[in-house]
Amino acid sequence: MSPADYKSAYKTIMDDHFADSMEITFNGTAGKSTLHYEKVSWLIDGVKKGLRYGENPGQEAALFKLVSGNLQLGNVQTIQPGRHLASDAELLQSGKHPGKINITDVDSALNILRYLHQTPACVIIKHNNPCGAAKGKSLADAYQRANMADRLAAFGGAIGLNREVDLETARLICENYAEVVAAPEFAPGVLDLFAKKKNLRVMRIANIARLEQYANDFVVEFKSLMDGGLTVQTSFVPIARRKEDLQPAVATFKDKTYRVNRMPTEREYEDLLFGWLVEAGVTSNSVLYIKDGVTVGIGTGEQDRVGVAEIARDKAYRKLADRFAWERHHVPYNTLQDAKARAAIDEEVKALKGGLIGSCMVSDAFFPFRDGIEVGIREGVSAVIQPGGSDRDFESIEACNEANVAMVYTGQRSFRH
Repeated sequence: MSPADYKSAYKTIMDDHFADSMEITFNGTAGKSTLHYEKVSWLIDGVKKGLRYGENPGQEAALFKLVSGNLQLGNVQTIQPGRHLASDAELLQSGKHPGKINITDVDSALNILRYLHQTPACVIIKHNNPCGAAKGKSLADAYQRANMADRLAAFGGAIGLNREVDLETARLICENYAEVVAAPEFAPGVLDLFAKKKNLRVMRIANIARLEQYANDFVVEFKSLMDGGLTVQTSFVPIARRKEDLQPAVATFKDKTYRVNRMPTEREYEDLLFGWLVEAGVTSNSVLYIKDGVTVGIGTGEQDRVGVAEIARDKAYRKLADRFAWERHHVPYNTLQDAKARAAIDEEVKALKGGLIGSCMVSDAFFPFRDGIEVGIREGVSAVIQPGGSDRDFESIEACNEANVAMVYTGQRSFRH
């Protein structure tokens, strides 16, 4: 196959042979519950089209929205039909019409944004994980901060915004390449700007304006096994959302009680809670660093907690270097040829420890030993949030006390597979 043929594969639009509707029925002693779904399509260039393809060209895919039925699982009632978000997005500009990854990335952004309704916020998703998340004084401020948190990874990402997109925000978005922009509404003139980005998908999802109403809602998550089997679970909802929900780090080991010496400041509480809510949308095993309402370093999907803390740390250094190069020299750090300029950036980034000094460390599960938490402490983190529950929590408490670092427990693990 020639290089041209390889490239053409990404322009393929798969025929969709999935049925127009689907039903999933749960039979039990209390009776039968059936969930009814309809396949989603859009009118693009006068033709009804569903998803472009699945995770790769060659994989057929379809999007279904829940239209009727409900499910009660013990004390948990799943989300009611008709309260659609990404499954029924209004496609204002199709670009290359959406594929499966575009829809699931938008959904991942909304999964985080539903906890951040108090202020303008932006989450940029790439491959089902945030590459940048931020709160801001305005929507433009939130977008710019999220984008610059990891400008390289944000290239080709899905941008989720929780306020109407104004012209200032739209102009900033148009400076880069994005696959998708999803928001509750778009101000006059914004779509004219976006029309110049011919491959951009623009999705209006009106319910984003009411995302806080979804903060406590559960759905049923299905995962197919390679033999056609299914695992089923209720979705994760974080319990800790206010500082009153957090507990000081305390542990008992060999009849001795260990307590963290310092509780977080108000600023630290704000970042710890912001980071914990962003964590709900990050693939485990993960560690995040947060400072002033924006992600500084995100480590995802690693197999050991020390390794993922180091990955997040190393990314913080690299991304800050790239930001300085872009802001000062208008080129990425990796292509900056001026040796003196590179050396100056390297020296500054090292002195700032990648922007990690005074940041907060977020872990989706407990630290089994103190070596994981020490990765952040060596970089100058001032506070830590984690579930707690390790047999050796006392080690992490001792490490924090030795460095005057605050630490709180959520009492709830936040794994996401």
